[in-house]
Amino acid sequence: MSEREVAWARLSVEHETHYSYSWAVEQAQHIACLRPLSDEGQALLRFDMSVQPPPAQHNTRRDTHGNSSAYFSIHAAHADLNVRARSEVKVLHRYTDLDPSRGATCAEVRDRLAYRAHAPYEAASEYLYPSPFVPRHAELAAYAAESLQDDRPLAEAAIELMQRIHRDFKYAPASTDISTPISEVFAKRKGVCQDFAHLMLGCLRAWGVAARYVSGYLLTQPPPGQAPLVGADASHAWLSVWIPGLGLPHAQDWLDLDPTNDCVPALHHVRVAHGRDFGDVTPLRGVIRGGGQHTLLVRVTTRLLEEHETRAAKCTTMV
Repeated sequence: MSEREVAWARLSVEHETHYSYSWAVEQAQHIACLRPLSDEGQALLRFDMSVQPPPAQHNTRRDTHGNSSAYFSIHAAHADLNVRARSEVKVLHRYTDLDPSRGATCAEVRDRLAYRAHAPYEAASEYLYPSPFVPRHAELAAYAAESLQDDRPLAEAAIELMQRIHRDFKYAPASTDISTPISEVFAKRKGVCQDFAHLMLGCLRAWGVAARYVSGYLLTQPPPGQAPLVGADASHAWLSVWIPGLGLPHAQDWLDLDPTNDCVPALHHVRVAHGRDFGDVTPLRGVIRGGGQHTLLVRVTTRLLEEHETRAAKCTTMV
């Protein structure tokens, strides 16, 4: 299918982060992961980032996961820090022709990713192992067992697992924070989008399936006549499962799944970065000297500028 035949949407995103400190910060070093991805399924049309106070040093580079990270340092004393990123992206509907019965089975994927001495390197294996926010838990493996059966197509199994998480866990804003372990989320059966993504990552990796965390933005206020999506106004999180053989030219063997909204992302999910978990793709983090207590304000505005083939859904719900 050519790009001309694929549904697409053009969206703008403004992401502003403001820190206020109780006393002056003397020096600061920060890393920002705010520049959206640009690949076969999403084109970055425009991006700019401003920092106040102006940094003494500022550079960008690609990390090991292919994300663009900005590094900046501020040497002047400051009581406030403001970082504003503006983006414009064109998002393609990568999963228009998704057939969950196609692609490798659960057993075939596990076998291909299993370690063997002198075997060819498979890049997807970087997302196979436990990570700081997604440790291995026996209860997650047991929960996933109902869906991830050996002879079942992995796409079909992963979609069912997503649907079960959406059904069994309650989306509850402010019920957790980034320090809440997924074992607690699993026990209490509630959390937010990053918890649902970490939870599903833990389920998949426990069964030898490679899956990566996806950070991004969501058009929570859709066009008239379309139902709103659920997610944080600050940012959103979902995951991507490695499934060779799906035959989707704009997806590179990766199937994105949003357990918070029980859907396969389509036109209204803007991808910023991929990683093992939230720690790899934190929007803004750093080390400061001084500052005392601080207050944080994050504001994100996502707007739909143009949409081709308006009948295309905000995301594809799989039944």
